[in-house]
Amino acid sequence: MIFYQQMMDAKQLVLVCCLLVFSFRLTSAQTCLDTGNFTTNSRFGRNRDDILTSIPANVSINGGFFNASIGQGPDRVYAQALCRGDLDEQDCFTYVNFTAHQLISSCKNQKAAFSWDGGIPCLVRYSNESFFGVLVLEPIQEAINPNAISDATSNLTLFYQIWGELMEAVATKASMGSSRLKYATGVAEEIQALMQCPPDLSQSDCLTCLRTLVRRYTACCRGYQGGYVETPSCRMRWDLYTFFTPTADTVQISLSPSPSDSPADSSTNKTSETIKDNKKGISSGTVTIIVVPVMVLVAIVAFICILLRKRKKAKQEMNNNEDGMESLESLQFQLKSVRKATNNFSEDNMLGQGGFGAVYKGRLDDGQEIAVKRLFLVSGHGDEEFKNEVMVMARLQHRNLVRLKGFCLERKERLLIFEYVPNSSLDQFLFDPIKRQRLDWNTRYKIIIGIARGLLYLQEDSRYRIIHRDLKAANILLDDEMAPKISDFGMARLFGADQTRDDTRRVAGTYGYMAPEYVKHGKFSVKSDVYSFGVLILEIISGDKISHFRNNGADLLTYAWRNWREGTSLNLVDEYSRGSGSRSEMTRSVHIGLLCVQENDANRPSMNSVVLMLSDTSVSMPVPSTPAFMIPANTVQPEASLSSNHNSDRFTKNEVTISMLDPR
Repeated sequence: MIFYQQMMDAKQLVLVCCLLVFSFRLTSAQTCLDTGNFTTNSRFGRNRDDILTSIPANVSINGGFFNASIGQGPDRVYAQALCRGDLDEQDCFTYVNFTAHQLISSCKNQKAAFSWDGGIPCLVRYSNESFFGVLVLEPIQEAINPNAISDATSNLTLFYQIWGELMEAVATKASMGSSRLKYATGVAEEIQALMQCPPDLSQSDCLTCLRTLVRRYTACCRGYQGGYVETPSCRMRWDLYTFFTPTADTVQISLSPSPSDSPADSSTNKTSETIKDNKKGISSGTVTIIVVPVMVLVAIVAFICILLRKRKKAKQEMNNNEDGMESLESLQFQLKSVRKATNNFSEDNMLGQGGFGAVYKGRLDDGQEIAVKRLFLVSGHGDEEFKNEVMVMARLQHRNLVRLKGFCLERKERLLIFEYVPNSSLDQFLFDPIKRQRLDWNTRYKIIIGIARGLLYLQEDSRYRIIHRDLKAANILLDDEMAPKISDFGMARLFGADQTRDDTRRVAGTYGYMAPEYVKHGKFSVKSDVYSFGVLILEIISGDKISHFRNNGADLLTYAWRNWREGTSLNLVDEYSRGSGSRSEMTRSVHIGLLCVQENDANRPSMNSVVLMLSDTSVSMPVPSTPAFMIPANTVQPEASLSSNHNSDRFTKNEVTISMLDPR
């Protein structure tokens, strides 16, 4: 029983286990509606994919509910996402992200679709017509727990009376929710119920929808031990086990009235009074017959789940043991294996060296190639701080970030093991007169979009909010497909969920890429990285370095600004890519770059807006103001290496480091 109770306290584990124990008859996980089709690669299709891709981050930071639209006229797409009321921000993002991508892959050309999958506690919906706040009762889909109620109780009359009272109470409570949440749960002995509507639905429409689902379940599925019914506008589910996280607001219906019940409450306690007159209806023996098999099944499957998830859990959660090493076990490499992989840190295997240490290429026994960062001994980090930072970096998982695979903390060595990125850094191609010829416009545009998506993840989509503070071409690595990966988090700062800015007396970075408010006053924020990204866009477009560009005495930002105002933005485009791609994309990219480098940080767009502007040409863009013109670029040493003689131009190949994160 103790083991079972512990399992019931684990919200996600219970969800997984219950899905394994009970086999639901599901009409369709994704319902692709027959309201019209769009053609592949059409404007509508791109809008649909863009909005479904961006909505997970927005719904998770907006309390679990988000409406949005994108595009104009017949290409306009409306989308909505809703998380179950008991999900936290991270789980909400995970489930919505999964469901949105399932809709994209399953509904390849349908103009409308929705998904309230029984195993995924969220709604994702899109359409070519606005449905915000509109009651929709079709299509209805249902699923059941195939076990019969008659196997669990001998008094069906009393059972259905309790069931009906509970459904009505939960539906009423859910409909009375706020403009941010219309969600309720309820318990009547072993009967568990959950109902939810999108909060933009009115109280009366929500109640109408939920009552319709209850009637539908009664008509189609009466006699089974659980199930759910759903439409695009509401959802109800019930079962004989706990599948949600109970709260103080969970509706409770007792088998007997409490001493505080008064005559005025007689209508509310109709069920309690009836059951009091029929105390023999559901006996303790019957309850045991119902509960014990469920407990045994869940306990068995829970045990299997624990074994399967043990390794994954070790990577995701910090253990509270004294030394914290148990949670890091799966990330830790042995020093002897790293030495073997790098041929004892041979100079022949050195990829580069910067202010934090040297990077070596290595090959593990299984043939996997790695990049090993050997940190200098004078880093100022304690062992516990080092391990905590490893866990932070290991949790940052995105295709446009260099992935930390593990670490080694043995003797006096502090080693970081990253994925090996074969094509070195962006500056090795962009500023090389020979290699830059490989960068046609489509490749450059793909690199710009990839960097933008990586920054969006750091600022909004990950469980942390991280400010990079040293974004530049040398810190963008390119994989074998020339896809970009942001690296070198040596000066990164970790912000709290609600924090937007901070300041420092130790300004560190690279002039030219640093925002004016950071250089002048030591103030930095997510908009500081937006500024650096804007400079990087203009470098990628022109193929020239911010520190070396001169055209009739004008620096890169001045030159870009003048040409944009005169309608000659294409003058900025590198001759090697000018004739190889879309001119409208080139002009638009210059415009976005200038928006990012505006002097007033409040005028710079968010990375979410930048990704939308890069992905959708129908998104309107404001007129940029005059850029913040900076002095010619010289390098400021990173904080961890202020006494070093290395300059930024040498922080190149596979320059990856652990972050110096300061939680706020």
